[in-house]
Amino acid sequence: MPSGAFEFDHLPLHIANNNAQIRGVMRGKLATGEGIEVHETTLPPGGAPTATTHHHPHSEMWLVREGTIELTVGGKKYRLDVGSVGFAKSNEEHGIRNAGTTAATYFLVAIGPGAELQT
Repeated sequence: MPSGAFEFDHLPLHIANNNAQIRGVMRGKLATGEGIEVHETTLPPGGAPTATTHHHPHSEMWLVREGTIELTVGGKKYRLDVGSVGFAKSNEEHGIRNAGTTAATYFLVAIGPGAELQT
């Protein structure tokens, strides 16, 4: 991936089946070979980006910008409020949902094998 900037007004917006609003920020491979994917997601109250917990070879980090997120990692639940960060290491079962009564927005950073391929 080349160095540069990613202006919010130019990020493509995708509406998922669950009414999640997803803005792709960047996707590719780092100079050191790791895959990377970054996006911003806004979930409606009670919404989740996937129907079930799951796992994959890359690691993921969530940075909460607005609202309240419940992150489940390895069967343990964590409450993430504004400014909080959650992390799931490679191949650990995890899931995320909006645990609040208003929209929740977070950035997801995925790094590792196959991260550049995720949608």
